[in-house]
Order: sequence, then C-alpha cells, then structure tokens
Amino acid sequence: MAQSAKAASSKSNIALAKKVMDFVMQQKNNTYNYKQVAHAIGAKTAVQQRNIALQLVEMAFNGEIIEVSPGKYKSPQRGNEAIGVFVRRSNGKNSVITDSDGETIFVAERNSMHALNGDRVKVNIAAHRRGAEPEAEVIEIIEKKEQTFIGTLKVDKHFGYLLTDSKYLATDIFIPKAKLKSGKTGDKAVVRITEWKDDFKNPSGEVVDILGKAGENNTEIHAILAEFGLPYKYPSTVEKAADKIGAGITEEVVAQRIDMRDVLTFTIDPADAKDFDDALSFRRLSNGHYEIGVHIADVTHYVHPDTIIDREAQKRATSVYLVDRVVPMLPEHLCNGICSLRPNEDKLAFSVIFHMDDDGKVLTSKIARTVIRSDRRFSYEEAQNVIETGLGDCVEAIKKLDELAKILRRQRYENGSVEFDRAEVKFHIDEAGKPLGVFFKVSKDANKLIEEFMLLANRTVATFVGKPQGKKKAKPFVYRVHDVPDPSRLADLAAIARTFGYKIKASGPPKEINRSINRMLAEVKGRGEENYLSTLAIRSMAKAIYTTDNIGHYGLGFEYYTHFTSPIRRYPDMMVHRLLDRYLAGGRSVNLQKLED
Repeated sequence: MAQSAKAASSKSNIALAKKVMDFVMQQKNNTYNYKQVAHAIGAKTAVQQRNIALQLVEMAFNGEIIEVSPGKYKSPQRGNEAIGVFVRRSNGKNSVITDSDGETIFVAERNSMHALNGDRVKVNIAAHRRGAEPEAEVIEIIEKKEQTFIGTLKVDKHFGYLLTDSKYLATDIFIPKAKLKSGKTGDKAVVRITEWKDDFKNPSGEVVDILGKAGENNTEIHAILAEFGLPYKYPSTVEKAADKIGAGITEEVVAQRIDMRDVLTFTIDPADAKDFDDALSFRRLSNGHYEIGVHIADVTHYVHPDTIIDREAQKRATSVYLVDRVVPMLPEHLCNGICSLRPNEDKLAFSVIFHMDDDGKVLTSKIARTVIRSDRRFSYEEAQNVIETGLGDCVEAIKKLDELAKILRRQRYENGSVEFDRAEVKFHIDEAGKPLGVFFKVSKDANKLIEEFMLLANRTVATFVGKPQGKKKAKPFVYRVHDVPDPSRLADLAAIARTFGYKIKASGPPKEINRSINRMLAEVKGRGEENYLSTLAIRSMAKAIYTTDNIGHYGLGFEYYTHFTSPIRRYPDMMVHRLLDRYLAGGRSVNLQKLED
C-alpha cells in the first residue's frame, strides 16, 4: 500500500515537472516566478508550489533558465554571439549585459579587450557547463563611451599617474608630462583615457581639468559632481548669453497679460532659498468667495527653444541640490535674478487663478500669463509663526490659505492619496563647508500649505489639457505618472506589517489599499518600527516618471497630474509651460512621438 502511494506521488511529481517545462518553453522573453508558474498550471497546494520553486532553482543551476533577479526567471534567448553594454568593476568581476534578453554574463579581465564601463561590445559566449556560470569574451568594441575618471595626481620627473577613486577601474592611469595641464602631486583631477593598448596593464590619459587640492571641501564636492557626470561649473558662453537678457517688462508685454500687481502676493520658501519660482496671491471677493493665484516664474518667456541656454538646461534636466550648494539648471542671472519672484519687483508669471469657497471647493479656474509684484518674502518658519500665533504680516491671507489647504489635504487622503510624511535630514555647516551638526527638518503646516496649492495647480493644468471640456480632444502633453504597486511587493509589505500588528490590504481597489497604508502610517507614528515600515511602504511603490502616456498618479490618487510649478529647476516644467502657451493660443497638437522622445 505504501509503495503504491509512493509510486502515485512520484508519477504526480513527474507530471508536475512536465507542466513546468511546458510552461517555461512557451514564455519566450517573459519573466516569471514560482507563484506565477503555479497559478498558470493550476498547482494550488503548498507541496506542489514548493516542488515548482525547487525545480526552477535546479533549472537555473543547470543553465536551462536564467535567474534575472532573486526568485525571478526567464528562458535564455541567445546564440554564440551577442551585443551588449560592458560593465567594468575594479574587483575584476566584469560583465556584459546583453541587448537581446538583459542577461548579465561574466567577462574575465583577460577576455575584456580593455573595454571600459559603458562601452558597447560584441561578445562570444562560451558553451555552457553544468553548474558553472556562463562566460563571455569580448571580440569587438563597437562603440566606445567617452571615459573620464576622478582621482589624485602623483607626478614624477617625466610623467604622472592618476590614482583613481573609481569603482569601475582597478588600475592607475598613466599621463605623459605634456598632458598633465600643470597638475601637481596631490591635485584632484579629471582625466580622460586616450588609449589602452592590449599588452599594457595601465591605460594612458590626459588631464581634462584640475579641481584643486585633495581634501579641500570645494575640491571634493566638485569631484563628487564630476564622478557622477554632473556639471560643476557653468560654461562661460551660456552665462554670457544669459547676462544679455533683461527683464523686459514693457507696456506692450504687460498689455498682453493679466495685471495682478495690485493683489496681495507673497512667497513662502526655505530661509536660505535664492530662487523663488512660486508665489501665492489672495483676495476676498465681494460675494464672500476667495480668489487665490498660484503664480509660477515665467521662465520660457526668457528661455527660448533650441537656444544655447535652453540646450544647456535640457542637458542638465534639473537643478541638483547638495548639502552646501545648488548646481542650477539655469544660469544665476536667470534663476536667482530675472526669473526669481523676489519681493518688491515686477515679475512675469504663468498663473493658475482659482475662485474658491469656504468649503475648499474650486468654483472656477483660469490659466493665464500675468504680471505680479510680491509684497513679502516669508520663510517657512515665519509663515508657520503666523499660522500658530495669528500675529504678523498677511495674517488673514495665510490663515485662510492654511484652512483651505487642510480641507484640500483631507479630501485628497479620502480619495486615496498616500500620506508619506517623512522627516528630511539637514546639516548645519560653517562657511568652509564643514558639517557642525545634523537635524531633522519636519514638514509643518506652512510647508503643507504650499505643497497643497502646488498640487492643485499641477492637477488643474494636467486636467485642462488631458480632459478638455466639450467635444475637444486631448492634445499631446507631458504628464507625471505613477503606476500601481507591484502586487508581490504589496503582499510582502502586508506580511511584514502583520508581524508588528498592523493590517494592510494587499489587493482590492487602489483607494482601499491606500487608505489601509495611511492607517498603518498614522498608527506607527512615534514607534520604534516607524522608520522601518514607512521605508518599506515607500519601496513597495513604483517610481514616478515623465511620459506622454497618461496612466494617472497612483500615489496622489489623481487621474491627471503634471509638473508645472518649478520651471527654474526642472526642464519638464519648462516643456509644460511651452505646451500650455501653444494650446492656450489655439495652436495645433505637437508630434506625440517627438515629445515622448
């Protein structure tokens, strides 16, 4: 009897293994895990699912399938030769990522042809041996990537070396005396590789720039920027072009805009901010409603497409914020001067003007180019003091805006927006850039006031283009979208939260899932597990991206959303401003594919 049961079990396992093989053979370039395989072939018991997981592990060990990430597999789609991107590592664990299926294949240094990180290469893939990693040999470097490395110079009598800081290169770079650019021992430098002969251990290069003495704060910050391909200085030609631009607020320009210079307007920003790209205006209307203007610096009035300034901004894409400085997207004359909504200066703005009632309902909205004049510059701390004490400048405006922002925020959470409210780490530094201390910057009501009206403006602009009134069709636009979370990550988050005593819905309507996450985030406040669980919750989410294909913003719970409010520091916002200007003027749709590219 026992033998009969054992035989039946064996027969069942063989049948199950065959179903797994049949499934795998049909997947082509798709990825899958054991749960997906089990669901597809109808394996419901824990024992069957465990056998499937073990079979996939064994198949990956034997080279029959590829484990592209822990627990996720795909069938190999390769011949003897492949093309891909070379990945160099200073520990010798080089590899190539193939174009055909994204597989990572080991390349020994002796088989690398001295290919550098990012080079496009053709490789010959060795015949697979059971239980061994696949291995490849570079047979041609198809396209060499421009290579610069950061390090410290060591200069002898007739030549020099760069002792690299890079994780991508294990060897030093030899530099002929004539190519040192007056660099001295101890200088931090940017060096370009010019040659690496097959039979030479070290590549040869030339100094591109001397950053300064190693160890000095400014030098080390510039080295970090250069290492990650970020600009550490502005091209003089771009700055000269920017310096020629004047404010140009003439009578003719004003006549083409809504003049709001007589309306109470102010900015609320960090205390150390220099580029003020958004302002709020406020006035009570005779019918008891409120006119609230969200005014954004009209950068694209000054920066025209395909100019030297525009090309540099597009290349930079955003401003980059470091501990002790900002690396701006636009030259200082524009970002901190002409475009910045500084107090007591006439400024050009692109605005969204709302009429709202006491219940926070938007009765009407209008998008228009305006002229404004900020009456007051508030820091977040100053505005927070007004909210808490009811004392200071612009009390009625700030108190009412805070009240409306809280209503908008409550409505947003009720409609499924996720409440990620995390403290930001900031540093106290001295004039030399030396850190003196660290503190947590907590988002208070003043911060949330600004955030809520910026969200409202962004959402309104996206809806205006994406969901036009009447019989008009939506036109191509730049959206900020956020996809639904990966179900397996949500399931993992729910399982871990359960061990701490919290309940999270891992399936169902997005609104219900997000409400359950918000409940958990509220309950965990101030507890030891707060940072752990809130970090896991963020990591369970997809990453937000820019695209012309609007799928909505899951995390905010918005059907339409874009970035309109920061054109001084984000190039996508400049794109949005240009598209809005075109469409408001009755212009035709732009080419969708070109916009996406």
